[in-house]
Amino acid sequence: MMKTPVGLVAIALSAATLLAGTLLLVTGTRGQNTSFQSSAGQLEVQTFASGLVHPWALAFLPDGKMLVTERPGRMRLVSAEGQLSAPLKNVPEVWASGQGGLLDVITDKNFAENRTIFFCYAERTGGGGRTAVARARLNEASGRLDDTKVIFRQEGPLSSGNHYGCRIAQASDGNLFVTLGEHYNYRDEAQNLANHLGKVIRITPDGTAPSDNPFVGRESAKPEIWSYGHRNEQGLTINPATGELWEVEHGPRGGDEVNVIEKGKNYGWPVIGFGVDYSGAKIHEATAKPGMEQPAKHWVPSISPSGAVFYTGKLFPKWDGSLFTGALSGRMLVRLTVNGHAVTGEERLLQNLHERIRDVRQGPDGALWLLTDNSAGRILRVTPAGK
Repeated sequence: MMKTPVGLVAIALSAATLLAGTLLLVTGTRGQNTSFQSSAGQLEVQTFASGLVHPWALAFLPDGKMLVTERPGRMRLVSAEGQLSAPLKNVPEVWASGQGGLLDVITDKNFAENRTIFFCYAERTGGGGRTAVARARLNEASGRLDDTKVIFRQEGPLSSGNHYGCRIAQASDGNLFVTLGEHYNYRDEAQNLANHLGKVIRITPDGTAPSDNPFVGRESAKPEIWSYGHRNEQGLTINPATGELWEVEHGPRGGDEVNVIEKGKNYGWPVIGFGVDYSGAKIHEATAKPGMEQPAKHWVPSISPSGAVFYTGKLFPKWDGSLFTGALSGRMLVRLTVNGHAVTGEERLLQNLHERIRDVRQGPDGALWLLTDNSAGRILRVTPAGK
């Protein structure tokens, strides 16, 4: 059920602590306040931009603007004052059906020089959909993408509209990690190395498989595969302290996971896990099996984690090194404390917002930035109260 849009009151805030301009302060519904308790003190949540339809991903630009995707197929620039541009031109046609549409977007590590972005989306082909990854150059002056090119297309049985995965993380060497869901109806294919369903892949910025990928040269295995045995991976991020790749994925009824993704490893879906089917039927053989990785954390019941980022900013020094993820069915922001490969604690934040949180990013200002997933979606900025 969609949420009632939250009421807004315009207030002036100090430009020294904002990206720029005037923000709109959340006054809330259901009686919640503008401030929320946390282990780091009072939090303040402000609506930076509104009027988005199921926003899915946010990327910051060097000039203070942002890119935001909307699942129906629009990509927009957001000004430093929170104003939305018209939809950018030359975005490929997406299949906006079920969970599919225009999904993740990131800027290239050398964006300031090359203006390159990468994004992924549900592409219709034949009788269903698949995840595609594209590269383009952002032309802000003309409000369009230039030289748009699809660099990768998922191979395997097609989706009827579910479980696309579709998060992107770029490593320091420029290569891209991309999550690919198992299309819901084909869960056993997550164990099949001959297709891309239920996999994390690693590709170059041109879409080819790097020569040191784990299954390069192996007969009947896709060379792009980095890890396998995944369900529907909705968050992907690199821990800046270690360079390790972390992922969050949806289980069925129970069994959402946080995983540290390692080269060539099998993460078990659907053979092992901690959930049951939506009907209550048994899915897994067990919760553990030799040769299959255990999650760093799992949730029963499910919270539907989405988006992921390690916090390294200055506004919340107590949270340095924490892993944040949004939650869709859980309607909250989750903070996880991490020690090595272990998740050692969990804090549930902003529950009184009653919002599906689709994405969480750390801004250049050190704030946490969130996207709310509904037909009147918003960009939220989370700071310590008074900052």
